[in-house]
Amino acid sequence: MFEHEDFERYEFENVPLDRDLYLVDQKYMSDYESMMIRFLTDYKNNPYENVGYVSYAAARKALDNSIELSWYVNISDRFHEVSIILPREQFVSCVGCQACDEKPRIFVKGEWLDSLHARSFSVFSMIDAIGVKKYLEEDKLSTEMLAELRDRIDQIASEYPSISFISFADSLLLKSNWSVGAFNNDISYTYEPEVFIYLAEKISKIYQDCIGLPTYSVITQGQNSYCNDSLLHISESNNHVSLNSLGVPFAQLMDIEHTARHNIRSKQHAPAEVYMDSLYYHSLNFKHSFDKNSQPKAAYSTKMVSTSCEYFFNSCGELIEQLEK
Repeated sequence: MFEHEDFERYEFENVPLDRDLYLVDQKYMSDYESMMIRFLTDYKNNPYENVGYVSYAAARKALDNSIELSWYVNISDRFHEVSIILPREQFVSCVGCQACDEKPRIFVKGEWLDSLHARSFSVFSMIDAIGVKKYLEEDKLSTEMLAELRDRIDQIASEYPSISFISFADSLLLKSNWSVGAFNNDISYTYEPEVFIYLAEKISKIYQDCIGLPTYSVITQGQNSYCNDSLLHISESNNHVSLNSLGVPFAQLMDIEHTARHNIRSKQHAPAEVYMDSLYYHSLNFKHSFDKNSQPKAAYSTKMVSTSCEYFFNSCGELIEQLEK
């Protein structure tokens, strides 16, 4: 297929990187080729036609058995990018046509593409108290203070039933699931990342009220290997709790925190109340007057992504002030 001289055909290893392209179900290959040949042969009498449905993406790096992709799940009312992996066995073909300024199309197996639109993704937030070590050394944390903190977390958790709250040591881990959906399924786009900024402020106040310590939050979002499970798993014996979390965004929580601690100790930047992976940060609905790209940020790396990453950091008050209401 795609033997016409104006087509560019790309092998798996040579898919164009860092440029806009489309993900398309392989079932549209034949119809797309036929339409393009008619158009290339006589465009005056054979106008260009849209064939099938496309998902917006960009290839970031070709690995031995997969391609790292940026998938743009929403570009209409927010800029929402997710890092995903296209396995080699799901790749069918990649075709472009620069002669008519046609973006490259990666044709993939339909079952894989359907599952991508049907699966659930996650937002994670890790909230840590600042100064706990000193409080422990000075024996300032009483059982009553900790019980009050736990009760207040119970209360706020009851107000957000779609978010899981896991307390451990001086940390609190939050998780919510969201979906993308598609034209051919009954699943809706359910991403609402702004709630985690508001929760960062509310929970910080709870910690201040109960134990007198401030907090900071780290927030990420993206693909979760536990893609169709509930927020939490609790065993029948009630003594095993699983957060059902494995993947890039969960790993990024630790990587951002580690890098931010290093940068603060080395005075590369000041401490902040909220640290956000750039993909999460750019997905927030800010006011148009807010210059989000000029806000403080720093580079970090994670083993889960080959390309370089960034995190933005700011105060809860500034972020909430700049969010669209």
